[in-house]
Amino acid sequence: MARRLRISIDYDRCVGSGICVLTAPAVFQFNERRQSSVLDPAAEPEERVLEAAQGCPQTAIFVEDADTGERLFPPPELA
Repeated sequence: MARRLRISIDYDRCVGSGICVLTAPAVFQFNERRQSSVLDPAAEPEERVLEAAQGCPQTAIFVEDADTGERLFPPPELA
C-alpha cells in the first residue's frame, strides 16, 4: 500500500520555476500568482513527487508522511 503524502509549499520561497509542474503535473499546477499549488498528492507515485520537490531551486516544497508526520523532504539542513 502506498504511503499517504502531505505536501505544502512555502509561498515566500516559491519563485514559479515550474519544475514541479513539469515533473509531476497531476500533483502540481500554477495558481493565479504563477506559483505552484497542490492538486492531489496521490495523483503521482511518491518517487515522482519527491523528484519534483528535490528539483525545486528554492526548496519551497515540503513533503511529509501524512500518517506519521515524518518529513521526507527537505532534510533539516535544507529547510
